Amino acid sequence: MPLNPEASTVRIGILPLTDAVPIVVARDLGFFYRRGIDVEISVESSWASVRDKLAAGIIDAAQMLAPMPLAATCGLDGIGVAMITAMSLNLNGNAITVSRSLYERMNVQDPDPLQAGAALKRVLDADRAVGAPPHVFAHVYPYSPHHYELRYWLAGCGIDPDEDLELVAIPPAQMVAHMREGRIDGFCVGAPWSTQAERNDTGRILVSKHQIWNNSPEKVLGVTAHWADTHPDTHLSLIAALIEAARWLDLPENRDTAARLLSASSYLDAEADILRHSLTPGLSRPDSDPGLVFHAGAANFPWRSHAQWYLQQMQRWHHLDPDADRKAIAASVYRTDIYRAAARIVGEPAPTVDVKPEGLHATLWQVPTEEGPLTMGSDRFFDGQRFEPEE
Repeated sequence: MPLNPEASTVRIGILPLTDAVPIVVARDLGFFYRRGIDVEISVESSWASVRDKLAAGIIDAAQMLAPMPLAATCGLDGIGVAMITAMSLNLNGNAITVSRSLYERMNVQDPDPLQAGAALKRVLDADRAVGAPPHVFAHVYPYSPHHYELRYWLAGCGIDPDEDLELVAIPPAQMVAHMREGRIDGFCVGAPWSTQAERNDTGRILVSKHQIWNNSPEKVLGVTAHWADTHPDTHLSLIAALIEAARWLDLPENRDTAARLLSASSYLDAEADILRHSLTPGLSRPDSDPGLVFHAGAANFPWRSHAQWYLQQMQRWHHLDPDADRKAIAASVYRTDIYRAAARIVGEPAPTVDVKPEGLHATLWQVPTEEGPLTMGSDRFFDGQRFEPEE
């Protein structure tokens, strides 16, 4: 499928996080260039900055949190600019980390999320009984996987996120400093910041994103609906190049090279060893957590069931009108049709269905593609719940 990108130069916004690596790799190893695009990377200080610059057209595309295009399209973020995503950039990657002092008080005996939650609840109940102020936990943005994962885990362990804790939003790169200064007691953030907190003895990783919801979505490539409509070939070229970069990244022998590229780029203020640690499967969590997944198991497919789950959480926590049509919103924002068109360009099998049940699979399973079955990873929730999306 020949493409003629409407824009020869594209400006992409990212945050200083390990999972920005597909964009860095696609630029530095020439995947974008071979698709006829010169990419400029703009490092932003916060997710709000990414949102504002994308809405204003200062950047053309962005690494975004999976729920961000949904919130923007629904007008929840105060901007109300219609946005879409046609590609997921990665699965997994976040962790809930608590301060060293809180971890010692919790006396966690088992890394299981339910046991960790029970230990936290004991401390919170004891502090409430003596009139202590609530502990402060941070996430990165109101409409983020981190926020909804944190709330989902807390509620599943009998902790009311709105009554038993104070939740605040802090940019990812500032989390460790806030914890070190005693301003927060815990946070949910992406790599490499939890690893850095452990390395400098500021905090302890308690629960990973994968433990809360196996192989759940994290970052996406986001653009405004207007930009996508006026730059269809540029958009397809971006996605095609990023699929190629994601395939390259999921080869274990390439992770060290990726860590060196990130370190050399100066986008992240983290040592190469910490970046390698957060990029290498099995190092961040020595159990069954695969760590960051960039390609395997249809990791790049923008599942509308993922979108519907986030929309359900927005309704659960009174962020979205309870009568909002989750199916219609998901279909307008998570553009599986555009992904399939880009995947055909690079010979990538794509699921023939737009939704899948979440929480149903504890082991490997398969979805249909035109080329045959595609193997998927587990998708369990820590509390055994299941989510059935609207077809």
